[in-house]
Amino acid sequence: MNALGRHVLAEVYGCEFSILNDLKTVERIMVEAALEAGAEVREVAFHKFSPQGISGVVVISESHLAIHTWPELNYAAVDVFTCGDTVNPWVACEYIFDQFNAKNVTATEMKRGMFSAANTAQQVAG
Repeated sequence: MNALGRHVLAEVYGCEFSILNDLKTVERIMVEAALEAGAEVREVAFHKFSPQGISGVVVISESHLAIHTWPELNYAAVDVFTCGDTVNPWVACEYIFDQFNAKNVTATEMKRGMFSAANTAQQVAG
Protein backbone atom coordinates (compact mmCIF):
# COMPACT_ATOMS: atom_id res chain seq x y z
CA MET A 1 0.00 0.00 0.00
CA ASN A 2 1.10 3.53 -0.76
CA ALA A 3 0.21 6.62 1.25
CA LEU A 4 -0.49 10.06 -0.14
CA GLY A 5 1.11 11.71 2.85
CA ARG A 6 2.58 11.66 6.33
CA HIS A 7 0.86 13.47 9.18
CA VAL A 8 2.73 14.17 12.43
CA LEU A 9 0.72 15.21 15.49
CA ALA A 10 2.87 16.56 18.29
CA GLU A 11 2.24 17.54 21.90
CA VAL A 12 4.95 20.05 22.78
CA TYR A 13 5.47 20.76 26.50
CA GLY A 14 7.75 22.95 28.57
CA CYS A 15 8.09 25.70 25.97
CA GLU A 16 8.93 29.30 26.81
CA PHE A 17 5.92 31.53 27.47
CA SER A 18 7.54 34.49 25.71
CA ILE A 19 8.01 32.48 22.50
CA LEU A 20 4.56 30.87 22.49
CA ASN A 21 2.86 34.22 23.04
CA ASP A 22 4.72 36.22 20.37
CA LEU A 23 2.80 36.22 17.09
CA LYS A 24 5.73 37.19 14.86
CA THR A 25 8.08 34.70 16.51
CA VAL A 26 5.67 31.77 16.21
CA GLU A 27 4.89 32.69 12.60
CA ARG A 28 8.60 32.99 11.74
CA ILE A 29 9.44 29.64 13.36
CA MET A 30 6.61 27.85 11.54
CA VAL A 31 7.56 29.30 8.15
CA GLU A 32 11.24 28.53 8.73
CA ALA A 33 10.32 24.97 9.77
CA ALA A 34 8.53 24.47 6.46
CA LEU A 35 11.50 25.84 4.54
CA GLU A 36 13.98 23.74 6.55
CA ALA A 37 12.03 20.64 5.51
CA GLY A 38 12.21 21.69 1.86
CA ALA A 39 8.56 22.68 1.49
CA GLU A 40 7.22 25.42 -0.78
CA VAL A 41 5.27 28.00 1.27
CA ARG A 42 2.03 29.20 -0.36
CA GLU A 43 0.00 31.05 2.31
CA VAL A 44 0.47 32.08 5.94
CA ALA A 45 -2.31 32.96 8.41
CA PHE A 46 -1.81 33.53 12.15
CA HIS A 47 -3.99 35.02 14.90
CA LYS A 48 -3.12 36.20 18.44
CA PHE A 49 -5.75 35.74 21.12
CA SER A 50 -6.32 37.87 24.21
CA PRO A 51 -4.98 37.58 26.82
CA GLN A 52 -2.63 34.98 25.29
CA GLY A 53 -2.31 32.22 22.73
CA ILE A 54 -1.73 31.92 19.02
CA SER A 55 -3.24 29.81 16.27
CA GLY A 56 -1.87 29.62 12.79
CA VAL A 57 -1.32 27.71 9.61
CA VAL A 58 1.37 27.64 6.97
CA VAL A 59 -0.09 26.29 3.74
CA ILE A 60 2.58 24.55 1.70
CA SER A 61 2.40 23.02 -1.77
CA GLU A 62 2.86 19.67 -0.02
CA SER A 63 -0.03 20.29 2.51
CA HIS A 64 0.27 22.28 5.78
CA LEU A 65 1.81 23.06 9.16
CA ALA A 66 -0.57 24.19 11.92
CA ILE A 67 -0.15 25.27 15.53
CA HIS A 68 -2.20 26.24 18.55
CA THR A 69 -0.37 27.61 21.61
CA TRP A 70 -1.30 27.83 25.27
CA PRO A 71 1.54 30.00 26.63
CA GLU A 72 0.12 29.96 30.16
CA LEU A 73 0.60 26.17 30.12
CA ASN A 74 3.91 26.29 28.22
CA TYR A 75 2.23 24.00 25.66
CA ALA A 76 1.74 23.87 21.90
CA ALA A 77 -0.22 21.48 19.69
CA VAL A 78 1.65 21.08 16.41
CA ASP A 79 0.38 19.45 13.23
CA VAL A 80 2.63 18.83 10.21
CA PHE A 81 1.14 17.15 7.15
CA THR A 82 3.22 16.57 4.02
CA CYS A 83 2.33 14.82 0.79
CA GLY A 84 4.74 13.16 -1.58
CA ASP A 85 8.26 11.97 -0.92
CA THR A 86 10.31 15.16 -1.03
CA VAL A 87 9.39 16.80 2.31
CA ASN A 88 10.01 15.01 5.62
CA PRO A 89 7.56 16.27 8.29
CA TRP A 90 9.97 15.24 11.06
CA VAL A 91 12.54 17.78 9.86
CA ALA A 92 9.97 20.55 10.33
CA CYS A 93 8.92 19.16 13.73
CA GLU A 94 12.46 18.92 15.06
CA TYR A 95 13.09 22.52 14.02
CA ILE A 96 9.94 23.66 15.84
CA PHE A 97 10.78 21.68 19.00
CA ASP A 98 14.26 23.16 19.07
CA GLN A 99 13.13 26.74 18.47
CA PHE A 100 10.47 26.54 21.20
CA ASN A 101 13.06 25.16 23.65
CA ALA A 102 10.66 22.29 24.36
CA LYS A 103 11.37 20.23 27.47
CA ASN A 104 9.16 17.29 26.49
CA VAL A 105 7.53 16.14 23.27
CA THR A 106 5.25 13.29 22.36
CA ALA A 107 4.58 12.84 18.66
CA THR A 108 3.04 10.28 16.40
CA GLU A 109 2.96 9.83 12.65
CA MET A 110 -0.07 8.72 10.72
CA LYS A 111 -0.10 7.70 7.08
CA ARG A 112 -2.82 9.55 5.15
CA GLY A 113 -4.56 8.42 1.98
CA MET A 114 -3.73 4.73 2.16
CA PHE A 115 -4.71 3.17 -1.15
CA SER A 116 -4.39 -0.33 -2.53
CA ALA A 117 -5.49 -1.52 -5.95
CA ALA A 118 -8.50 -3.26 -4.38
CA ASN A 119 -9.94 -0.29 -2.47
CA THR A 120 -9.21 2.12 -5.35
CA ALA A 121 -11.25 -0.08 -7.70
CA GLN A 122 -14.03 -0.32 -5.10
CA GLN A 123 -14.15 3.46 -4.62
CA VAL A 124 -14.35 4.07 -8.38
CA ALA A 125 -17.09 1.48 -8.78
CA GLY A 126 -19.00 2.64 -5.64
